[in-house]
Amino acid sequence: VQLQASGGGLVQAGGSLRLSCVASGRTFSGYSMAWFRQAPGKEREFVAGITWGSGSTYYPDSVKGRFTVSRDNAENTYLRMNSLKPEDTAVYYCAARPGGWGLREDMYDYWGQGTLVTVSS
Repeated sequence: VQLQASGGGLVQAGGSLRLSCVASGRTFSGYSMAWFRQAPGKEREFVAGITWGSGSTYYPDSVKGRFTVSRDNAENTYLRMNSLKPEDTAVYYCAARPGGWGLREDMYDYWGQGTLVTVSS
């Protein structure tokens, strides 16, 4: 069972990136998906969540209006990031859990390996 995150890179402030998370080894039908990030020296934080079925989403204030999470099936989840700021620099992880999304990382059963996003000023 694997989640593979990709799409990170170096971008200037104000730019955009689209991260992808592809699941393999099992279906994540019925699972909620989330994106977390971890900046150097900081704890991992939740940045977006999307439920299975209704596709309802949730974002913390730090990214609301700039980030958009979506999924096109049980295998692919995306995070569109616009108007990027230097403080968005972090390793971004996708994660999956059965049922509804959660804000804490210990609520998630499966994790991707992370993809680095660097935003230059």
